[in-house]
Amino acid sequence: MTTNDKPKDAIEEPRPATPRGRQASRQAPQPVESRPRRYMVAALPQPHPAAPGAAGPAYDDDTVRRLLEDDPEVRVLRRVRGRAAGNPEAAVPGFPAVVVAETTPEHVEALRRQYPQLHFERDRLLTYSEVPRPPRRRRPAPVVAPPGLESTFAVLVRDADGTPLPGASVLVTGHGWPGQAVTGADGRAVVTMAGETPDSITGLTVRPRSGYWSVHVERPALSTTRDNLVEPVRLAETFGGFPDRQVFGWGQQAMNLDRLPPTLRGAGVRIAIVDSGADVRHPDLRERVRAGIDLVDAEPEGWRADAAYHGSHCAAVISGADDGRGIVGFAVEAEVHACKIFPGGRFSDLVEALDYCVEQRVDVVNLSLASRHHSPLVAAKIEQARAAGVACVVAAGNDGGPVAFPGTLPGVLTVAAVGKADAFPPGTAHEAEIDGPVTGDGYFSPRFTCRGPEIDVCAPGVAVLSAVPPDAYAVLDGTSMAAPHVAGLAALVLAHHGDFRTAYAGRDARRVDRLFQIIKSSCVPLNVGDLHRTGAGMPNALRALAPALAQITPEPAGTDTLLGRLAAEMTEAGLLAPAPVGQGGRSGYPGHPGQAGSGAQHGLAGQTAYGAGVTTNGPLSGGSLPGGLVPGGPRTGAKGGGSGPDPREGAGGAGSPGGRRGSGPSATRSYATGSTGQGRAQGARGAAGEAAPVMDVTTGGGPRTANGAPAMGSTVGSPAGTGAPMGAGTGAPMGAAPYEQVALAWLAEEMRAAGLIGG
Repeated sequence: MTTNDKPKDAIEEPRPATPRGRQASRQAPQPVESRPRRYMVAALPQPHPAAPGAAGPAYDDDTVRRLLEDDPEVRVLRRVRGRAAGNPEAAVPGFPAVVVAETTPEHVEALRRQYPQLHFERDRLLTYSEVPRPPRRRRPAPVVAPPGLESTFAVLVRDADGTPLPGASVLVTGHGWPGQAVTGADGRAVVTMAGETPDSITGLTVRPRSGYWSVHVERPALSTTRDNLVEPVRLAETFGGFPDRQVFGWGQQAMNLDRLPPTLRGAGVRIAIVDSGADVRHPDLRERVRAGIDLVDAEPEGWRADAAYHGSHCAAVISGADDGRGIVGFAVEAEVHACKIFPGGRFSDLVEALDYCVEQRVDVVNLSLASRHHSPLVAAKIEQARAAGVACVVAAGNDGGPVAFPGTLPGVLTVAAVGKADAFPPGTAHEAEIDGPVTGDGYFSPRFTCRGPEIDVCAPGVAVLSAVPPDAYAVLDGTSMAAPHVAGLAALVLAHHGDFRTAYAGRDARRVDRLFQIIKSSCVPLNVGDLHRTGAGMPNALRALAPALAQITPEPAGTDTLLGRLAAEMTEAGLLAPAPVGQGGRSGYPGHPGQAGSGAQHGLAGQTAYGAGVTTNGPLSGGSLPGGLVPGGPRTGAKGGGSGPDPREGAGGAGSPGGRRGSGPSATRSYATGSTGQGRAQGARGAAGEAAPVMDVTTGGGPRTANGAPAMGSTVGSPAGTGAPMGAGTGAPMGAAPYEQVALAWLAEEMRAAGLIGG
């Protein structure tokens, strides 16, 4: 880990010549000694019950700093200024300034006795909540490797065309400590393992920097005399046309982001990502990350760079540009801030980053970071931020143990990770994370995710595709990747849920608590055998935003005209034979306003299963393409009672949702269904440029519009793919012809976008 020195006052004083994150120039050798420890020191609020019988004068922030600067055994590094909570009415005291200093543990104990009015705590390092390598089966390592016993393995990483892949991480695990190296320009990496032989090696993992799937081999047959060749598979081979064609991640599908109307984009909400920065050169982050702060090198624009790739990946999950290529985020119009604290981030950096968030009136903070140690100062700062209306979404941690700090705090939303078995090819490091039961829809709780009663919700965190610098894409694992899914949904809820324009409009703790309540109540439970791994389940965007969907105002649509065209085109294509009036089926053509009989209603996927919180083994399963991404085409829906399959299933696909994706066997069109192919910005519009009507999600009333995308709520409609009448089990009236027209109009647009009928 690099050094982490900062000036004594991060705001007023210049940074030393050798900042954190840069390697000092080579100097004369010196003996290796133990480093002093780093501490955060702050004046306790007065009056404060310090040690029994202890008494002393109250110290202000400047006095604390002078005391430490005058102590020859203490080196003061910087000061993190205390800031007001941003809400004068909140019953939270002002946060004291924190002095960051280095000294020995023995001297700290002496200072505690001398100054009981002061609070001392370790300024510990934070870690990324990303999985650097797959877990291995634990075996007792030898205390000392046998003298002279070592094995050297050369690994050559290149693609099928013979192009070397520089910058790929190579991990070799054996009976003892693992060995790791990074490939050079020639694609080669050399790993030397002390105390190991080729027969004792238990695993080989290769993770390219970007553009390729990882490779994991159990019990590899490695040679010590020749190069060991590894050929990763390109992402583009799995997702045809990517990245030139925009796709939704499997996790966004699982949370139903792809089924939201394109009008719900998170405008007006501020999101902060406390991480390693965000590379704004990337097309999916350009103009998306608009401001930030660099707490690593204190450079004015330093937050725009991301050497670790981690922050950029999180940022694109939350707010990746909807530009028709690459990936698309949850809240594409939210204002995103990057608070750069990695590499080398510590508790004091997190305190300062949260100060920035309070000061900038940020609404949601994504904390994809963790520690195995509790910090009272960080806990107080997070509570202060909550009192100021700042909602912290926190990754649970990745060591497979109990939930890590700050996910253990009651005032945050703690997110565990889940995976999906068809979201990645076999032979990858993601596959090594499958542990325990797998649901009928393929969901599983990965080995790495932390667990415990503090888990609030779970979200996709295995094989998550997102942006990495400078203009590439990578699939990563971790609760780091799960938390941004929930943070992005939180931004949409704040922007579009009516509660936050009325009773919970104020920036206070009630606002944060209500936001978390809505997200948790939207969850679909996942049965992986342990509630401490999944909490309330996976959040569902349609359920969380149901009130907003109900308020979408109707626009005039040429339903009769579109219905007539549909009838003619489907008949011409041989997909539909007109049914006679009065035989229990639907006629539904212009001039024949037949009534719905006992036959099934098809073509409009509803949300009854979601409304009841029930699926076979979790939420609707992801896409039908390898890797779980849907550039187009249907996905399997949860099944419920109904009248059986539609004979025209080839047109719409069994279980095809009523979202803005292609229907039918083609499964080749991009997410964009508009004429310009611009993703959610265009939506699924009719041939005449008018919006396709959708239903009121709360009353089952007349058609409503959402720029061409149906926005079904949680109490109206049939379970996807079942053909059950809309409103089944809800008491919604089903006999009127407009409902048929709504369904068939939407089906027409889906078929047209899939190329099954003429435009």
